[in-house]
Parts: sequence; C-alpha cells; structure tokens
Amino acid sequence: MSKIRLTKEFRFEMAHALYGYDGPCKNIHGHSYCLHVTVIGKPIQDPGATKNGMLMDFTDLKAIVQQQIIEPLDHALMLNGGSPHKDLVNASLDQQRLVLVDFQPTCENMLIYFAQLITPHLPHGVTLHNMLLRETPTSYAEWFAADQY
Repeated sequence: MSKIRLTKEFRFEMAHALYGYDGPCKNIHGHSYCLHVTVIGKPIQDPGATKNGMLMDFTDLKAIVQQQIIEPLDHALMLNGGSPHKDLVNASLDQQRLVLVDFQPTCENMLIYFAQLITPHLPHGVTLHNMLLRETPTSYAEWFAADQY
C-alpha cells in the first residue's frame, strides 16, 4: 500500500523579539505566520472503519495543531525567557499573552518546538513528515523529519 502525505495550513498572528540579534528584529515586532503541517502514513483500509480510506481526518489534524500551537500563540508575544526583554514586558503586560521559551524565538527554532508539540498527539501509524513556517510573504523555514536523523 502506498504512503500518503496530508497537509493542513494554519494562520496566526504573533510577536517576538530576537535578543542579541544585530538587526531590527532585536526589537519587539509581529508577523502574520502561515504554518503548513504535513503528516505521512498509509490510509486506513478497513471497510468497517468510519475513517476508511483516510490517513487521518483533516479535522483531527486541525484539532491537534489548534490546541498545541494556534490557541496558545495566536496574538501572543514570544520571548526568550533568558533575555531581559521579558522583564520589560512582564512589568507592562497585565493578563496579556506572554509566552516565554528557552530558545531564541526564530522561525527555525519555532519549527523545532512545534514538532515537539505535535508529534506525541498524532494517531498510531501517522508521523510528522514536514512543516513550513512562513514568517513573511517571501521568507520561510522548513522542517523535515528525514533531516532529523
């Protein structure tokens, strides 16, 4: 049986700052992110199964990414928890969405983080194949499972 790749696209708004960076992205700024999540596996071949012929339901993939990534990050500010940015922002943000991470919140590092969030929630027989995170209309980073070994 052939393997199939299934892709779902997600959009969210998020701000970040790159501590120690030598360009304008050292300042807090935002992006309209577009995330493509692709999983791979063999479609279910069981005439009695409600999802017969599907690798997984698009709705199920959407629910995983919504819960793990979109809901916590949409309209949030992501900062490196080890940077002084967090102290400035913590004092001025009252009940706002501040996400502190233990890495520099670059497009590249966010993809690594997203893979760690999504992978444990995928159904048996379905694996994360790749992700593409578009930060601007002309700039993006990609993550491929095959490159991780």
